[in-house]
Amino acid sequence: MDIRQCQEGELEILERHIPSPGQTRRHAMRFETQKQGLSSFLVAWSDGIPVGTAQILWYGCKAPEVHDRFPECPELNGLGVWPPQRRSQGIGTTIIRAAEIQARRNGYHQIGLGVDDQNQRAGSLYLRLGYRETECRYLDRYHYHDDDGVRHEAADPCRFLIKQLTEQPS
Repeated sequence: MDIRQCQEGELEILERHIPSPGQTRRHAMRFETQKQGLSSFLVAWSDGIPVGTAQILWYGCKAPEVHDRFPECPELNGLGVWPPQRRSQGIGTTIIRAAEIQARRNGYHQIGLGVDDQNQRAGSLYLRLGYRETECRYLDRYHYHDDDGVRHEAADPCRFLIKQLTEQPS
């Protein structure tokens, strides 16, 4: 498996294999943020097919209650593996490890991520990988456009976890 930053010519293949929900154009938005130097948009490739994505937001979590408490902490955001039957095969773990390495190389000593209260499976994975509870809770607010172009607002209750990057990967 190869994990690397997304390239512009890969957006069409990403949409074909990991379709953005509704009319969000998620991959193009993430790529644009990367072009601006605000993030790294990571893609996991297996035999030339994208099987997972995540984004490192170098400016950190946008939720004020997290950003105020951890202003110098980049956030690993939007981790996903596709199709669902590819989950539990180490793809997410490999993406997380690649993000940690990149953050270390960029001089960061920690990285954080949010986990939805309803996603116990992801929370267990992050804890196993060395992320620690911060007792920092927030609402992950976002919007999306459905297939008809209607905008929907969402707010998911989350908790923020942090991993110290000075430690050796576990």
